[in-house]
Formats: sequence, C-alpha cells, structure tokens
Amino acid sequence: MALFDLLSRLLPRRVDDDRWDTWSAKARVLAVTRTLTSATRVLDVLPLLRPQDGIELYITVNPGSAFAAGLDAYLASLPGITVLPWSEATRRTFDLAVACTVHRSMHQLRAPLVVLPHGAGYNRLVRPTTGDDRSPAGLSRHELTWHGRPVPVVIGLSHEEQLERLRLACPEALPRARVVGDPCFDRLLDSLAERDRYRRRLGAVAGRKLVVVSSTWSAHSSLGRFPELPLRLVRELPVDEYAVAVVLHPNIWARHNPLGLLREAEDSGLLIIPPHSGWQAALVAADWVVGDHGSVSLYGAALDRVTLLTVTGEEELDPGSPTYAFGRGAPALDLDRALEPQLHRAAELHDRSGLAALTERSLGERGHSVRILREILYSYLHGVDEPKDDPQPTPYADPVPVDVRRPTSYDVVGEATAEEVALRRYAVGPDHTAARGFYAVTAEESRLRRRLSAEVIARTEAHAEPEPATWLERTAAQLPGLAVAVAALEANRHLVRLRSGLLLEAEAVRPWGSAPARLDPVVLGAAVALRLADRPDADLTGADLVIRTAQRITVRFTARPPAR
Repeated sequence: MALFDLLSRLLPRRVDDDRWDTWSAKARVLAVTRTLTSATRVLDVLPLLRPQDGIELYITVNPGSAFAAGLDAYLASLPGITVLPWSEATRRTFDLAVACTVHRSMHQLRAPLVVLPHGAGYNRLVRPTTGDDRSPAGLSRHELTWHGRPVPVVIGLSHEEQLERLRLACPEALPRARVVGDPCFDRLLDSLAERDRYRRRLGAVAGRKLVVVSSTWSAHSSLGRFPELPLRLVRELPVDEYAVAVVLHPNIWARHNPLGLLREAEDSGLLIIPPHSGWQAALVAADWVVGDHGSVSLYGAALDRVTLLTVTGEEELDPGSPTYAFGRGAPALDLDRALEPQLHRAAELHDRSGLAALTERSLGERGHSVRILREILYSYLHGVDEPKDDPQPTPYADPVPVDVRRPTSYDVVGEATAEEVALRRYAVGPDHTAARGFYAVTAEESRLRRRLSAEVIARTEAHAEPEPATWLERTAAQLPGLAVAVAALEANRHLVRLRSGLLLEAEAVRPWGSAPARLDPVVLGAAVALRLADRPDADLTGADLVIRTAQRITVRFTARPPAR
C-alpha cells in the first residue's frame, strides 16, 4: 500500500472534465466485474462507499469471461452508478478499484485494486483460469500476479484457513492478504428479520413449507447431473404443503436457456428465481435447501436450513477447501428413492450444530465484515473521512420469481371422516395417465381429455364472465361427469354447484383474532367431492365442513335464498 501511495503522489493524476458538475467529487471508485456473479457480489460492497461523503461510483466489465452474456444490460439498469467501457476505465485514474473476481489483465487499471471473493471462499479448481490443477480459482499465481508482482493491493479472504492455501498457491501475494469475512453472509444474517415477508412472497404461508433447489454451474453440478430434479419435486410434493423454488448459478443463465429446460416444472408451480436478485431472500425463507457444492448450499447450512446435497462436486474442488469437506459431511438426497420421506427424515435428524464446524471454516468474522471492509476501502480515499457510525448491512430485496404460473390440473387423494376431510393434491402434466385418486382441474385447463375425466372443476378468477351461477350451469352441461363445480367469488368465498344442481355458497370461517383464511376453490371442490363420495346423502346446507391440507379450514355453507 505504501509503494502505491508514493507512486500516486509522484505520477500525474488524470483530472476528469468536471466543468459540468454541480459539485466536485472528493474520490472516484471503480467497481470491476467479469460475470453477473461478481457484479452482484461487488454490489454488496459498494453501499459502504457513501455518495454523501463525496464519492462517485463507476463500474466496468473486465472482458474475456465465457460467462459475460447479459452483463452489460444488467449494469446499464443499475441506478446511481456510471458504466464505463473497459477501454475508458483503463485510461482514467481512480482513487480505488474494487472487484469480486480477479484477472491478471486488471494490472491495466490506474488505481489500487482490492479483490474480494465472489462466493463462500475459494474452492473450485478451474485450470483454464488458474493455469494448473492445484490452485483454487482466485488464489492462483496466474490470476494474482503480473510479471511476478501481485496485482491487487488487498486480497480479501473470508476465513483464516485461506491464508495457508494462498501461501501454497502464490506466496508472493501473502503479504497483501486480509481476512475480511463475507459481506454477503452478513447481509443474509441481517435479512433474517424479513423472513416472514419473504415467505409470503414465495407462497410459503398457511402451513406450506419452502424447498429451495440450488445448482451451481458445470457438468458436475446438481442440475448438470439431474436436470429432472425440479420437476420431480413439484410433482412429488403436495402443492398445498410445499412451495418449490429453484436458484441457478448466473453462469448457467449466461450459457443456456434454463427457462426452456424448466418450462414443464414451471407449469406445475416451480418458482424460478432470476439470477441477479432474489436467491438470497429465498434462502432466508427456506425450510429445506437441496443443492450441491455451490455457495448457496453452504450458506443455507450456515443459516441452519435443513440441507441435502445431490452431488458433492469433489471432481472440481480443491481437496483442501472447506467446501470439499462440506460435501462429504452434508446429508445426501438419493434420487432413486421417493423425495418427500427423505425431506421429512432429514428434518427429524437435523442437528443445528451438525454442519456448523464445516461452514465456520468458510465464513469468518461473522457480523464484522462490513466494518473491516469499510475501514480498508476508506483508507485509500485520501481526503475522505471514514464515517464514524457503525456500518449496518441492509436486508436483501424481496424475491420476485420469473413469470409465476399455477398448475391447471391436479391429482387428488384424501379421505373423509365424521370430523373432517383430509386431502392432498399433486400437480400433474400432460403425460400423467395413472391417477392416485381423481382429477381436479381449473377453468384454464385446455386439454379436453383431462376436463372430461375430471371430478372437479374450479374457476379461480373471481372477476370473470359470465357471472358465477351462469358459468356453473354451462360448465355442468358441457362436462356431465363432474361431481362438483366451483366459481370463485372472493379469496375466502365461492359458489359451489353439486351434480344434483344444488347451488351453495361456501365461506371460510374466520376464527376470532386470526387473519382472514384464503380458501382455494380447487381445494374446496375436492373436499366437497370427497365428502359426498363418503356420504352421498350428506346435506351441506347450513353445515360446516373442516378441510385439512397443510392447515385446517372450517367452511360454512348456505343455500341460495329462494327467488321472490
């Protein structure tokens, strides 16, 4: 640091044309990215550099990555930060450059460079990047040096264990190393207070649990080995008891079209989290994490989520890394067996401290990362005083899944007792031929064969035409095999038509002191069908029906009053 400070005082500094400025900048900082992953990670750090302190922020793409597709468009969408082409960024002088990735070409920058990890530590062996099969990406001599001299002035490590691995891979860079912790994980910890809101945005309410499927990139990843996993989960798990979201590494999005691969699963209710934002909130909201050797799985375990791995990634990991040990120590999900019993078994055996020793080897300085980083960053901004207040990580934004779809056809099983009707419904696709129980469909179901074979149909849109009673009558005439048809009126109130032609209005009873219950019209129709199958002569008029899925709802029926 001292040598760079001396040179920066001796060499002429380029002065940008500031004649158009309303006020002069005290310092200019350049964020350097190569991929969307590194861009989102550096954005975890930039809020530490406050514009009110006179700091101007710029961002650029260091070219050459195989995973840069879509990065320029994403950076252009960011507010409050100026995007520069690499050619311009290397011509200007900055007080500081910050990157969450490293490449030897960054020696071209005219700024002291601080490099931080873009994952949970340094774990992956990538020979085209590092030049050998021993050094983990981010710690190799090939990346960190130029003509034998280290390029960064600070090499941020998330844990002390990485010091020894840096010493083995690039000993000349060791004096530049600083253990700074993991700002992403600190933000995850700070976001825990938002868990309930995140869960509501992902539909994990009313007793539903959230399963987050995570996959890093490469042929050794979870989806690289088992691309059918998301579809299996949304088809095997009852939709009223589980929400399933998928988080894919941005490198997958940069090289492929995952929406095409996941289209059938999406039609069955899979929530697809976009690559630039939302995975952090989904992880905070999760009950289970089903993943691989990517950082998301390790973060999930560190947040005490029930974590299972489909693959360990040993083929491409540094055997000395904590992630390698994590892959060997975490419970496995066997895709040759039914999935739901394994989730339950893992939850029963879950030990809060079980994986803590492994995750702690990757995530050091917990709760202190932003303080350490701010001190480092401001030390290079001469003439700008570091703020005196303690920095606080900001919670992550709410998750916004891509193009949410809901299933249109369900396979329903259940039983009716004197006290209640218990049911489970499973999303089914066009290839489904052997029903567990009976079919219940929504009005959006376009396959005539499925409509004709359904016992229940429900119109889920309350504000639709024709009016509910007319729609029920017409639908019953078109589909004579129906046992029950339902038309939504409100979130908790629907009109029901039985095979006999009787019309009933059903409303979820709101217990005192509780929030209004949402009554799914498909669930209502299926419960009524099960009740009448058990007791064909049952009179629902003026009666209450208890429906149990992931929660219990009491439904009260009233008959349509006679016409005057």
